[in-house]
Amino acid sequence: MATLKIKKGDTVRVIAGKDNGKEGKVVSIDRKKGRVLVEGVNMITKHMKPSAANQNGGIVQKEAPIDISNVMYLHKGKPTRVGFRFENDKKVRFAKSTGEVID
Repeated sequence: MATLKIKKGDTVRVIAGKDNGKEGKVVSIDRKKGRVLVEGVNMITKHMKPSAANQNGGIVQKEAPIDISNVMYLHKGKPTRVGFRFENDKKVRFAKSTGEVID
């Protein structure tokens, strides 16, 4: 798979699906499947059995992963495409809309 342009901790906006337009922070990335877990997006209800960690069990709301192609990086509150370039012999990400280095 090609290099992923979104990293853990980035703020992204969902651009497709039932949660279109929602924004959140990337919690984790599954590089093999190309999916991301975004805070507060794609919520599912899961029925949990009682266990040592969850004494009562019950119905729990949690995030489900969504495809990385359905999210777009937010730079200064606006969605933008991300590119790579070399600066001082170091590969950096940059926002294509402004040309500014992200990290």
